[in-house]
Amino acid sequence: MLSEKSTATVRATLPAVGAAIGDITELFYGKLFTAHPELIRDLFNRGNQNAGLQKQALAGSIAAFATHLVTHPDTRPDVMLGRIAHKHASLGVTREQYPIVHKYLFEAIAEILGDALTPEVAEAWDEVYWLMAGALTTIEERLYAEQQVTAADVWRPWTVAARVEETADCTTFHLTPADGSPMPAFKPGQYVSVQVELPDGARQIRQYSLSSAPGSPIRSITVKRVHGPAATGPDGEVSNHLHTEVRTGDTLNVSTPYGDLTLQDTTAPLILASAGIGCTPILSMLEHLADTAHTAPVTVLHADRSPADHPLRTDHRALTHKLPDATAHFWYETNTEPGDREGRLDLTDIPVAPGTHAYLCGPLPFMRAAREQLITKGITPADIHYEVFGPDLWLASA
Repeated sequence: MLSEKSTATVRATLPAVGAAIGDITELFYGKLFTAHPELIRDLFNRGNQNAGLQKQALAGSIAAFATHLVTHPDTRPDVMLGRIAHKHASLGVTREQYPIVHKYLFEAIAEILGDALTPEVAEAWDEVYWLMAGALTTIEERLYAEQQVTAADVWRPWTVAARVEETADCTTFHLTPADGSPMPAFKPGQYVSVQVELPDGARQIRQYSLSSAPGSPIRSITVKRVHGPAATGPDGEVSNHLHTEVRTGDTLNVSTPYGDLTLQDTTAPLILASAGIGCTPILSMLEHLADTAHTAPVTVLHADRSPADHPLRTDHRALTHKLPDATAHFWYETNTEPGDREGRLDLTDIPVAPGTHAYLCGPLPFMRAAREQLITKGITPADIHYEVFGPDLWLASA
């Protein structure tokens, strides 16, 4: 809980800090990576940094956390904190890194705000930072303990048992522990981090959802190759490396599983909605529902450019058919086949039962549109759960 004195100061300065937070975070990252180049080489996503996405996500999370502290002083934004903590845990972030971030963040704040950063203002925002850092480290250390790892030891070598070309741009990698040890447990919808060494020596990390169910004898990730300008630069460097360089029998460094978009045990009706490569956590959920003889109604929704671009399309439909009370609706912009729907996701004629829980994964515009339609159909906002691949820009773009 923020102190009474700091609450008043943060409330008064929030508009000014919020207006400058983009400049603050940009300067912060410049200072941080100049002093610690190993962080941009081996920890932070270089593609997201180049595109400015990480800056937007950090700015959004700081502003949202501070706003919550002054508007809801008796609670914490645990959903936001949990999402960040899961991502940090998948990267092996340590408690010792938070003072480093604090140093360069507050240097950036001082430079951008200038004389407006009085000792009183600095003290109040310092309190905000350490409240957020303390909450995150507590959650992260609990996550490490649950997986029986330490922050410095989240990685294990996994062997590529097989690779399957799903579409022109998507490949599935089936993985098994290289040392034959038991596979760590995970929940349907969670992801792992994959660390690869690139030609320039950088050890870049990306997150990929597990597309297999917890009961599967192997672990599977399906990776979409990033095209466009990113294909020759940092935005697509890991996906392109996996597609072009990694073959059956190769070894990958893979983290223990994390992620807060997990299928909850429920007898409520479910909607599982995805677009593009966002279908991967949905496939894990569907397989788990089939494995556990789920009997409640399930509505499966997916949108893509065409049937040929739909990753794991056959599995998506087959797993739906394994459930006794499930239907699938697929939308494609081109080349629709009999039984498919044309265009973008449109729930106008999709029945939604009272008490339905919805899980969404895909590009942010898709999830915003799906969420709005689901709320219009009567689903409670608290029962709509989502996953964003990459920095969570939902708050930053709100």
